[in-house]
Amino acid sequence: MARRKSTERTRKIGPSGVETLPHRVIDVPAAPPGCRHRLTERARLHWRTSDGGDPAATVQAFLTAHGLPVTDLADPTTGHHPDDRTCGAALYVSAAAGAHLAGAPTGPPSPAPALPDLVAVVYDHTDTPTGPTGRHPTPWWVGPWQPSWTPHAHAAAVRAVHAAIGRGDVYQVNLVGHAAARYTGDPLPALSRLAALPGARYGGTLTGDGWAIGCASPETLVEVTAGRVLTRPIKGTRPATAAGRRDLLASAKERAEHIMIVDLERHDLAHLARTGTVTVDELYAVRRWCDLWQAESTVSATLADGLGLADLLRAVCPGGSVTGAPKLAALHHIAALEPAGRGASMGALGWVAPGHLDLGLTIRTVAAEPDRLHLWAGGGITWDSDPDAEVAEAAAKAAPLRALLTTG
Repeated sequence: MARRKSTERTRKIGPSGVETLPHRVIDVPAAPPGCRHRLTERARLHWRTSDGGDPAATVQAFLTAHGLPVTDLADPTTGHHPDDRTCGAALYVSAAAGAHLAGAPTGPPSPAPALPDLVAVVYDHTDTPTGPTGRHPTPWWVGPWQPSWTPHAHAAAVRAVHAAIGRGDVYQVNLVGHAAARYTGDPLPALSRLAALPGARYGGTLTGDGWAIGCASPETLVEVTAGRVLTRPIKGTRPATAAGRRDLLASAKERAEHIMIVDLERHDLAHLARTGTVTVDELYAVRRWCDLWQAESTVSATLADGLGLADLLRAVCPGGSVTGAPKLAALHHIAALEPAGRGASMGALGWVAPGHLDLGLTIRTVAAEPDRLHLWAGGGITWDSDPDAEVAEAAAKAAPLRALLTTG
């Protein structure tokens, strides 16, 4: 029965949407800028954890059937029959789908149940640029944000991670909180504005029946180009001031947390790499996202022959910087401690095209259902983490998104 459900979704052809969430310009994160206004949807796949089965294999088969060469990412010409109509595909993988692939608990139910756990949308080029639907704009209003946990409960979860570290269960766990707000009006203009936030490398939107995702993520989960695979984990945050930058560079706690995740990412890429090719190309570079400094590294490797998209997703999902170390043990603690499912956050969203794949990690990401907005924020907890500081850091990450969404 689960297989039948997945197959039926695979056959869904053409654009979708509901009156409250109309489609406009296709603006998928990491899609080529010159293509974004000249895309038309051909087919889409939706998968939910309740469907069962292997979502990685399902999406690889779906994209292959629609002309995208994803069975051997090191050599995308392998077994490929060119289809001139296909430009590429949007790919979204939720954190719950990633946990499913890892054999870990998927956590509490998503507070945004309209969103599938995996979406793939194949796009063709059109000669007619797409644009606004011509609908009259409606007044935009966002109500107060209601968190899924209080600062006290968040701090208590940090202390629970401290206890787990003390027992030797884990070295680091990423804790994420959720907040929701009611709204009226059309959410897509507000979600689209997220892409303009400074540092939003993966700015863009993805929409479906009764849901939309807006992303302002700076973080690369995985990118594949010309047989090379890379990831850019981000760990370590300070205010974007001169003093904040100095503090981030000098912090032994932040550097230790960061290097722990870099090592985890090296391990993940090793499952995909030719022996001896995993390298750290850049370590602990400080870059800016909105009014925050963040530490970022680049880890890359040469892909082994014969590995497809399914292998890639199994190796890197969910991302190490939003789970912890060891990853599987961290996922068990996340499922037990977080008050709400991660929904659209802490997963993957980006673009798959012949010879190129680029997925951002969905931090700094907002989801819309027909009457409610959802956002998530958190941070990595280590032995040296201060509970109050962790609560404040999560609030600082969410603040630019909240401020932008409440403007008309």
